[in-house]
Amino acid sequence: MKAVIEKAEELQAPVILEIHPDELSYLGDNLVQAVRTAAVLAKIPVVLHLDHGGSINDIMRAVRNGFTSVMFDGSRLSYEENVRLTQETVKLARPLGISVEAELGTIGNTGTSSETAGADIIYTDIDQAIDFVEKTKIDTLAVAIGTAHGLYPKDRTPELNLELLAQIQQVINKPLVLHGGSGNSDKEVAASVGLGIAKVNISSDIKSAFFNKMKEVLAENSSYEPNQINPVCMEAVQKVVAHKLELLQTVHKSNLYS
Repeated sequence: MKAVIEKAEELQAPVILEIHPDELSYLGDNLVQAVRTAAVLAKIPVVLHLDHGGSINDIMRAVRNGFTSVMFDGSRLSYEENVRLTQETVKLARPLGISVEAELGTIGNTGTSSETAGADIIYTDIDQAIDFVEKTKIDTLAVAIGTAHGLYPKDRTPELNLELLAQIQQVINKPLVLHGGSGNSDKEVAASVGLGIAKVNISSDIKSAFFNKMKEVLAENSSYEPNQINPVCMEAVQKVVAHKLELLQTVHKSNLYS
């Protein structure tokens, strides 16, 4: 979090900090308040977003903790149930000024296993997307166009279905979201931004940069003092963050949200 906010401030780029319900349960509400405070005090616009809320209880917990954006993920439910619970989420969040994201199609396992990433993608159906957005009145739609959560197997090269994305953009008048933004080619990610993707979720690339550098530092240094190890790891993260912010064309755009 600190590495991301510092680099975003340096580049004057707005950012979204996402917390998954599993991470929320691990951190606890008190530590989440520290994240919220950091977001409020940042010199650039920072959104605190609940990623992949799987129940109305998840949504309510995020609301109580001051999140400014939430995602209800009913993509593995029946279509009818996904619509119903997404509608309920919008009904709860909108009066509070909280934006709502939902997902149509599935983007695979939400874990980080390199063995399962991309194993069970179901692409977004265009006609269903039109109906879904109309019925739910969501703010943003996460689409399934070939990405997956987590790290890809070494023998698998992800490929985005940009033709499908272009077709979705033509009929959906909402900002679109790309989950599983790690591991994809810069060329494809940049192209997706030009085809309506307004939010890209990036996790694995950032975590890999941090922990790969930590392994390197620990192999060369017997010190286990966090204040000696973490700064170097954070520098590695900031290189990734800077690259992603440039790629996603958000540098020097913080003033657009002031």
